[in-house]
Amino acid sequence: MKDLILKFALISFLCTSLSVPAAEARVLTTEEFLGAADRAAHIETVNAVLAQESVQSQLIALGVDPADAADRVAQLSDQELSQLAAQMEDLPAGGSALALIGAVFLVLMILELTGVINIFNSF
Repeated sequence: MKDLILKFALISFLCTSLSVPAAEARVLTTEEFLGAADRAAHIETVNAVLAQESVQSQLIALGVDPADAADRVAQLSDQELSQLAAQMEDLPAGGSALALIGAVFLVLMILELTGVINIFNSF
């Protein structure tokens, strides 16, 4: 009986140790930490503009799902994201129709260039 309990305990410990992923600890540099904070702020800025009803209706009118656009924003490189966020922060508070169309066009161009959508080839 002791032998059976010992084998069961050994197999249980072995299975437990194989299923737990190994933890990795390392020190973050200041640049890595600030870069992650900047990225999160830029994503929040762009998503705030994309969440506006007028922007979403314009995206839908152009055949782009707003959820796909938000997913694509998360996949942008840090440089693309900072450029897009800077342009969106420069928009007037009330927002003009021309600025809105420009921002939507910029998002559509990025989506088109990355192959997420294919609307400009249909013309």
